[in-house]
Amino acid sequence: MRLSVTIIALNQEANIGPCLASVSFADEIVVVDTGSTDRTVESARAAGARVVAAVWQGFAGTKNFALDQATGDWVFVLDTDERVPEALREEILAVVRADGPLNGYRVPRKNYFGGRWIRRLGWYPDYTLRLSRREQGRFRDREVHEELEVAGPVGTLLTPLDHYSYNDLEDYAARQERYARLAAAEMAKQGRRPRPMELWWRPVLTFLRLYFFKLGFLEGSLGLALARQGSRYNFLKYHYLRELTREKDIDAH
Repeated sequence: MRLSVTIIALNQEANIGPCLASVSFADEIVVVDTGSTDRTVESARAAGARVVAAVWQGFAGTKNFALDQATGDWVFVLDTDERVPEALREEILAVVRADGPLNGYRVPRKNYFGGRWIRRLGWYPDYTLRLSRREQGRFRDREVHEELEVAGPVGTLLTPLDHYSYNDLEDYAARQERYARLAAAEMAKQGRRPRPMELWWRPVLTFLRLYFFKLGFLEGSLGLALARQGSRYNFLKYHYLRELTREKDIDAH
């Protein structure tokens, strides 16, 4: 049994080296580059990865394209800001050597903010399906928060994947703004319309859930900031949905 690792990248010079080093145990590493202008491609090739150039097709489409380039019996999907620790490596290799027995495996993730592991606010264990038989896994077509779906039974590995997600609050806010627009577009595509006062009550409920029910207050001042940003994300998402709905209604008339 052979293991492939697939990664999509765009201007990830700072991340690609450590990312690839953490999966050097794989039989094949495929990096799909969508137009980097820094040294991402050179660094990836220097680390032994096979680099394939591609046009951006959205998160799900580009990751499915990467899966299509893999040749291994099993595929592990990785993002450039993630690292596979040694214990997880051993779990992955054990599955590949034994050829299962299941068709896919979730892994927990330790999400870091500015180098600090965030244990609350729903940031951990943050299970995500990443390891699958190559012919059984595909990403569901979504604008954002794409998910790998596997035909057949799925299990769970024990060791967390390290995810160095955001550097600071400015970085977090900028990316959440982008994700909010994509999430609104996804809802609009599915025919979702705004509900009465949703733009106001959803952000409030989000803050209460993250800060109190998900114990964000135990993360100190950073927990407060992250809960507020989570609330802002929901406000923006439904604000953009309302804008898209109005544009669609105007076009219809």
